[in-house]
Amino acid sequence: MNQQLSGFLFGLAAFTAWGFLPAYWKQMQAVSPFEILCHRIVWSCIFLTVIISLQKRWGEVGSIVKTPAKLKGLILSGSLIGFNWFVYIWAVNSGRVVETSLGYYINPMINVLLGYLLLGETFSRLQCIAVLFALAGVVYSLIVYGALPKFALTLAITFALYGYARKKIQAAPIPGLLVETVVLFVPALVYILFRLISVDSYFMKNFELTLWMIGAGVVTSLPLLWFAAATKRLNLSTIGILQYLAPSIAFILGVFVYKEAFTRHNLITFGCIWAGVFLYAWESLMKNRRS
Repeated sequence: MNQQLSGFLFGLAAFTAWGFLPAYWKQMQAVSPFEILCHRIVWSCIFLTVIISLQKRWGEVGSIVKTPAKLKGLILSGSLIGFNWFVYIWAVNSGRVVETSLGYYINPMINVLLGYLLLGETFSRLQCIAVLFALAGVVYSLIVYGALPKFALTLAITFALYGYARKKIQAAPIPGLLVETVVLFVPALVYILFRLISVDSYFMKNFELTLWMIGAGVVTSLPLLWFAAATKRLNLSTIGILQYLAPSIAFILGVFVYKEAFTRHNLITFGCIWAGVFLYAWESLMKNRRS
């Protein structure tokens, strides 16, 4: 199998898995979002520890820990991704799967804005128009509903900031994620133990829910391994196109499986966002052809 094909399959697996993630969190609706988050952190850390051991990459982890600037950066990025995970789980289990998909459609445009504001990158004409379409969708939502799509914007902004933070930190994805989860591991474990001892918890009491909670580490970390493998084999523009698979799957789940409301106003909001996504994807393809 050639590099391009294997890279495409790894990317397809990663973004498909991320797209179906709402269906996974829906299995634990009886569990509070914060407890799910803590299990996601703890079991991700354990799963990543096994992966790092199998890949014999403890030297990379040690190098990160011994570099104060990298360690501080990963503490910050770990906090951002932890908050992003919490908002995502909370949104999914409160019936806002469609809004989460909106957030991840908006995310690339937020990335463009951050690149312009913080990294001195320039807008192309199509990128500028794409951002304006996304902004129009958000403003329309504000005018019609009198409120911003809070979950969508929070997910888009926190994930974009996380991406910016990781871009500034010279650390490989898997060792970096392990350090991020280790930072959050102790408070997450303390909360799980507190729930077990002091408050009623389904963990270790309900066999099915216990398995879902433990599996949270696998469904968090495994797609990242696939994504890392894809980025080594594919150019970034191809990755950029594939990334829209995840929110598209989530959107279909929200509307057709979980029967969330999708009104004419939602259609106009999403229409603006989809127009921006199309232009952004087209720009990526053209840029790749030119290079």
